[in-house]
Amino acid sequence: MRTPAGTECKYFFGDYYRGKNHEECRLIGNAAPPHHWTPDLCQNCPVPHILLANSCPNMVLTAQVKRQLLGFKRQVIVSAYCTKSQQNVKEPEIGCGQCHPLPPIFTEK
Repeated sequence: MRTPAGTECKYFFGDYYRGKNHEECRLIGNAAPPHHWTPDLCQNCPVPHILLANSCPNMVLTAQVKRQLLGFKRQVIVSAYCTKSQQNVKEPEIGCGQCHPLPPIFTEK
């Protein structure tokens, strides 16, 4: 579904049926304030870019809202875990490197 920022994200849900205006991020969930989700977080959220770059079904994303810059600015922090290799993924845009190895033409000899 399209987020308020205009990007596609499978974790964003908006219910606008018959005048409802309910929006939520199903990745962040219902955290207690000040770590709750608000539509302005979609502007700088890295999740849509990660999903666009890497669609590995074995990668599980988790997200949290953290305060930055003396508590005034809130930011979404994403971590990834690969269920196939059973390890944390350092760069979610690329992946763990074991699920989808590069073809031999791209590897150095």
